[in-house]
Order: sequence, then structure tokens, then C-alpha cells
Amino acid sequence: MELIDLGHDPDVPGQIDAFLLQLREKLELDHIAYAGMNPVSNSVHGYVTYPDAWKEHYANSGFVAIDPAVHLARRSIAPVDWKRFERNDDFAKVFAQARDFGISDQGLTIPVRGPYGDTGLLSVTRDCSPEEWQRLTRKIIGELQSVAVHVHDAVMRSDKLSRLLRTPALSTREREILQWIAAGKSQQDVGDILGISHRTVEVHLRSARDKLYSLTTPHAVARAIAFGLIYPI
Repeated sequence: MELIDLGHDPDVPGQIDAFLLQLREKLELDHIAYAGMNPVSNSVHGYVTYPDAWKEHYANSGFVAIDPAVHLARRSIAPVDWKRFERNDDFAKVFAQARDFGISDQGLTIPVRGPYGDTGLLSVTRDCSPEEWQRLTRKIIGELQSVAVHVHDAVMRSDKLSRLLRTPALSTREREILQWIAAGKSQQDVGDILGISHRTVEVHLRSARDKLYSLTTPHAVARAIAFGLIYPI
């Protein structure tokens, strides 16, 4: 699973970073993080107010693949307090190390559902007593839910992210095979050209059809051309 930090992407609205920082101060939180799930490319993109050192460590450690705040909260339709997470090995691995960077394991994640099967997650943390945390979350939950929708919609309105969601993530081999099919080659021809069996060609074509939501290979070729994944000949 690829992790994309939108805060360092010049093609995505930069004011969201500033907005989250202002909101963090206003609501007296330690940190705020937004993560958007792209169901097509299986990537996670987002903005966070965490220290750069933790962001780098998180990415290098591959924590996005096991982070409960990403994988468990996305299955919910209601806000999820992190105290509900099972204290298993994945939780311990992520949050024990987060503590070393000054990040509390006391948090709340609010999921947002988008129109393309996308999911946004807004997470907030604060290191305080359980009683104080309960009072704070009761006070700010309404505003956080509104903010979660606002941030997710703002990110999804960016051209880059919209293209990512609407563009299937075909493998290099799948694009290569579709390109040869578009050139009028048969599956046997493609197999001979690429030095693979026609059965392997069919496996890749079936995968490409699935990703392109196409019932036939000609339909898959047409959609791949429409997405700019291959070129008409």
C-alpha cells in the first residue's frame, strides 16, 4: 500500500495544511491527521500535523499497512475512539513507537464515505487524562464531523485526486498487453511478441477487464484508451 503525503504535493490545495494547524490550536488538540483511501490504486493520501520525523519513520516502517486507525476505523460509519481498538501486536508496534515521538495513543477517528467508494478518515489525538479526553470529545465531536466532510471533499475536488480515483491502476504488463491488442494483435500474437504463453496473456487480460469494470476485451481496450492508459493506433 502506497502512502502519499499531500502536504508536500504542489498539485493539491496547500491551504488544508494551514487549516488543520489552526483547528488543532482552536480545539486544543495535540495533532490532527487526515487520510484518504483510494480504492482503485490501494493508496493512502493525506495531511498530518505530526512531526516530520514521525512521518518519515511511519512511512519507512510501513505502518500504513497495520495502523488500526487506518484499517479498523475505515470499516466503521460512526466515530471510533481508539480505546476500542484491540491491544494486539499491530497496535503495540505502531503506538509504542509513536510514543517515542511524543504522540499519544489516545485518539478519535471519524470516517467519511465518498461518491467513488473512497473513504476519508480524520483522526485527532491529545495526551490527557481519560476524563478530560471524554469531556473534550463530547464538546468537539460535532465540529469534527463537519470538518471531516469538509476536508475530504476539498481533497477530492482536486484534479489530481479525482483522476487517481477514476483511473484504474493497471500493471505495466496489463497496459502493455492492452496496447498490443489495441494494435490489432491476437492473444497468440501478443504471447509470441512478449515471450509469454497465451494463457498468461489471458490472465493479464482478465485482471485488466476486472480493474476496468469491462465485460469484454474490446470494452477494456476502449476504456483504457479513454483513461489515457494506452494510446489508439
